[in-house]
Amino acid sequence: MDKKFNGMFRSLSVRNFRLFTAGQVLSATGTWMMVMAQDWLVLSLTDDSAVALGTVTALQFAPILLLTLYGGRLADRYDKRRLLTWANLASAALAGLLGLSQLSGAAQLWHVYLIALALGVVNAVEVPTRMSFVGELVGPELLPNASALSAAYFNVARIAAPAVGGLLIAAAGVGPVMMLNAVSYLATVIALWRMRPSEYKRAARRPERPRVVDGLRYARSNPDLLLVLALVAVISLFGLNFQLTLPLMAKTVFHTDATTFGLLTTAFAAGSLLAALATTARRGRPAAGTVILAAAAFGLLTTAAGWAPGPLSAALLLALTGFSASYFAQAANHRVQLGSDPQYRGRIMALYTLVLQGSTPFGALLVGRLSEGFGARSGLLVGGLVSLAAAVAAYAVQRALDRRTRPEPVPTSSSS
Repeated sequence: MDKKFNGMFRSLSVRNFRLFTAGQVLSATGTWMMVMAQDWLVLSLTDDSAVALGTVTALQFAPILLLTLYGGRLADRYDKRRLLTWANLASAALAGLLGLSQLSGAAQLWHVYLIALALGVVNAVEVPTRMSFVGELVGPELLPNASALSAAYFNVARIAAPAVGGLLIAAAGVGPVMMLNAVSYLATVIALWRMRPSEYKRAARRPERPRVVDGLRYARSNPDLLLVLALVAVISLFGLNFQLTLPLMAKTVFHTDATTFGLLTTAFAAGSLLAALATTARRGRPAAGTVILAAAAFGLLTTAAGWAPGPLSAALLLALTGFSASYFAQAANHRVQLGSDPQYRGRIMALYTLVLQGSTPFGALLVGRLSEGFGARSGLLVGGLVSLAAAVAAYAVQRALDRRTRPEPVPTSSSS
């Protein structure tokens, strides 16, 4: 039992990664509380407008669509620890500004829009830098385990944040929650500057002038990377819109308060956490079939969650959906990272971030309009069915790729 436990957390034996994880747990908890507070503030300011909520989500993710490839270029060229430090300080300042405007009673919808857009610009640099930085902290052998543990602490935060955030919002309002998030970013900054750069596991040579176009060409020349990226793009666009669909389900379908919203979010995060822990056992690059099967399971379970008759059944189905979503994301992440040359990894992970999160503005607006016209359930139903269709299409493409790369059988001569 002890041996299995140690194996599950083996990447935490690396001091730099331990520090990184400790800072990220606190910061991610604050971030998820901020997401919940921001969504609740938007619904309060707009009389439960799904379009306004979708617009905030779109503004926060639009810069990723436009700028994240350049963020990956910066990650490949400059010191990642320094980039992450400035990104976290900027996020802290932005969260503090929104919190102060709410505490002063001056918060308006355009304030939320502006802060969401600015946070998106910061995230366009922070996300690909953080994802590629994990490989420098632990090296390729421990990367699958470290990536899975990163997803685990991210989902631990998603479990803790709604439970605490829902109570704090009910007791004190959204302003104090936003201020707590601003302070939580300092945990990551402190952890980054306690690291030992001499213990990084970097590539032998860092490109002096990395170009975005070179990263795109590298991805285009690898069909196995392109297939995964395309599947991630479709599922992200149509299926991964829970930041929008869950508050709408809680407030407009089940007619409940922030506590039930927290329950639904916590259930989804709990399933995601279990999947992240399950993938800590992975020691190599997952097969394409693993990614495709996880995508199909996600599509089926999301569709089922859309039909949930009440909050408790929705929570159960969302836990299963969260498991499939996290398992799919981890399998896709590991297949892309471990299939990429380290010199291109920052740009490839930026491309992965682009298709995973950059499509969110379009998905948020689409699902927002859909939910406004046909109800909150329609967002989950359409997202699940499209995700399932994408998995079937990816399976067909993978079969074609396998046939193309399969060696021709050598004919044997028969003797008379």
